[in-house]
Amino acid sequence: MHHKLISKGISGIIPDGISELDFSVVSEIDEISAKELLNLFVKNGIGSYDSNIVYFQENDKIHAAIFAISNGASIEDVSEFLNWRDFEALVGRILEENEFEVTKNLILTKPRMEIDVIGIKLGIAVLIDCKHWKKMTQSALNDIVDKQIERVKNYVEKIETDLAIPVIVTLHQEQVSFVKKVPVVPITHVSSFLDELYGNLDKMKTIER
Repeated sequence: MHHKLISKGISGIIPDGISELDFSVVSEIDEISAKELLNLFVKNGIGSYDSNIVYFQENDKIHAAIFAISNGASIEDVSEFLNWRDFEALVGRILEENEFEVTKNLILTKPRMEIDVIGIKLGIAVLIDCKHWKKMTQSALNDIVDKQIERVKNYVEKIETDLAIPVIVTLHQEQVSFVKKVPVVPITHVSSFLDELYGNLDKMKTIER
């Protein structure tokens, strides 16, 4: 089955049960292809059939996204069918695949701040703000970067860590860029960015205890 069809099916993965017909409507796939895709998902451990209803678990949408990527879909194409919470989960999964210890949606208090995704490896914490937006103005991006720097400073004050790096991950962007030395990384480049992270620390904004 073509990876674009698999990607479209991600939108039909709804927690609890969905019929084959409803899956077809939500995913905008013809009924025959929808049934074939549901069978493919279930065969690969994504969802389970009970009569003509398929029941999905909370993480099945991310599992389907990873399955689509493994079948040739681009991360950017897949991300189009994910909401902001799914997008954060996908970023977390990429960190895990790069052997980072991952925490998602950490709440800090006084002042209250939420950090979307944290990856820790070799004593360095990468604090990621995920932006599932199609476009950002430079002014908006500057504001996002300033806020993430403040979150990282707050994190370093409260959590024992040697070094922390603020990072922004976006959906729509072609290349890694830097704003005030903070990396702004497209989702398609997160894995390569992590591979090269430790050799490029001198180029990045880092915050130490």
